[in-house]
Amino acid sequence: MHIRTAALADADTIAPLFDAYRQFYGQAPDLAGARQFITGRLASEESVVLLAVDNAGKAAGFCQLYPTFCSVEAAPIYTLYDLYVSPQARRTGAGRGLLLAAHATAQAHGKVRMDLTTAHTNTAAQALYESLGWTLDTVFRAYSKRVEA
Repeated sequence: MHIRTAALADADTIAPLFDAYRQFYGQAPDLAGARQFITGRLASEESVVLLAVDNAGKAAGFCQLYPTFCSVEAAPIYTLYDLYVSPQARRTGAGRGLLLAAHATAQAHGKVRMDLTTAHTNTAAQALYESLGWTLDTVFRAYSKRVEA
């Protein structure tokens, strides 16, 4: 498995993985929308996308990091918002490789921390995160609110 930073030219390769990721979290299939979203992030350099490619050159998974800041630490951080490995590439080390590459990328870019959220039921991912030193936040409770147009 090879992990590399994606470029704009990789948008068509990432889009099906991103669409499958969104479907995993209950969204309707929308390949065109997925392509548009990923293209927008890469074109405007609003995120860093890491791409896992197997030995045959087939995309196996991706990870998307959004740069932001922690006001409490007064320092830059990454939010690891998206991590997805295709079903056929699971248990090959792709997820672990993507997380390790994300950590190395954060170090190289001067980030002091990475944050992520996952579904309560996604126990396989939780076990992987914890095996790599991620810790469950027991201090803060996360909330969200829809903003209607």
